[in-house]
Amino acid sequence: MMNDHLIESQIDDMGAPMTTVEQAEADLIARTRALIPELRSRAEATAEARRVPMENIRLLQQAGSLKTIQSTRNGGYGLGMRAHLDTISSIAEGCGSTGWVAGVVHAHSWLISHFPGEAQDDIYGADPDAVVSAVIGPRGSATRTADDSYVLSGFWPFASGNEDADWLLLGGVVTDASGAVVDEGDFAVPISDVQRKDDWFVNGLTGTGSCSVTVDEIAIPAHRFLSLPGLIMGASPGMDLHEGWNHRCAPVPVLALALTGAGIGIARQALRDFPALVNGKTIAYTADDQWTHPLTHMQAGEAAMCIHEGALVLYSCADEIDAAAREGRQLDLLTRARMRLDCAEGVRRCLDGVEILFHASGSSGIRLSSPLTRAVADLRAINQHGLLSLEMNRELYGRVVLGLEPNTPLI
Repeated sequence: MMNDHLIESQIDDMGAPMTTVEQAEADLIARTRALIPELRSRAEATAEARRVPMENIRLLQQAGSLKTIQSTRNGGYGLGMRAHLDTISSIAEGCGSTGWVAGVVHAHSWLISHFPGEAQDDIYGADPDAVVSAVIGPRGSATRTADDSYVLSGFWPFASGNEDADWLLLGGVVTDASGAVVDEGDFAVPISDVQRKDDWFVNGLTGTGSCSVTVDEIAIPAHRFLSLPGLIMGASPGMDLHEGWNHRCAPVPVLALALTGAGIGIARQALRDFPALVNGKTIAYTADDQWTHPLTHMQAGEAAMCIHEGALVLYSCADEIDAAAREGRQLDLLTRARMRLDCAEGVRRCLDGVEILFHASGSSGIRLSSPLTRAVADLRAINQHGLLSLEMNRELYGRVVLGLEPNTPLI
């Protein structure tokens, strides 16, 4: 069976006494890991319901698991991206869909630390446990008015977790009164202003409730807008409101890495599930025992190494992001481009490993009751995210390596 020592850990194994922050981090991760059995008991029902049940959200709120990288000013722990991966991968070991939603909620809680202070207080002032869904890409449109407020309209698909959300961040292109494009970014919108479409019918991450949302000419005050190009260039209205260092992490690497933690947890759990699926079976149309056959051993070894490699790449990326933020150091363009590719390569290696296990499980693997069926579908869905497109990120990194202009400003 799979050994727990294969799981990455934040806890100091050398016996050195931990600081107060390190102890709080270790306690948070331990509380989160304690939720795995209950999350796992509802994973199938979550997939069938096409949304994360509120029972799961309440569990995560009670453990503090959704506030890992939320700023301390806003009631969070203010931890780094390694702690983020530890927390989200643990949740996903119990339920992949819940892990995905928790991962993007983490990203949004971090992004809010860059909004003006008044917006941060609107969202977290009365409830530090507020859940924020989002579609960060500029799919909507907003007109800037004479008093610098906005009128926002649009249609946003893939708003993961919005049925459990209190607020949404919705991306839009900003035009002035003449219709000229002047900016793009994200608008903080209370859930009461949003209409939801029941259109989440998919074959991966089915329990994320990522249905579409719309708004029609709603008024947004000036303080609830954050320019995304401005943030990437270092302009953050909320930056100086926070203590600590995690709000100084590079924006695009944070947003990309936040999509990957669920993939680690899903893959690790699939590796744990695999032995029970082959123990006691014979290889089809032979008399060979699958459990003791060398082919099975090679398949298990290759799959485990793929998953291990994926996790190593993603944790290394997290450590680099954290180190630069701690030191107050800006990441250069080449490093940021590589980090986008790190994220895409990491989740692809996790998928590669689980695909090996899926094929090795034989025809039983296609049953809906097989945990590998859902694991493969969920990892394929994660790999389909535009920010994790392997080919596009390879092109991006290759262009920057060769000294050419990148193929996207989102870097």
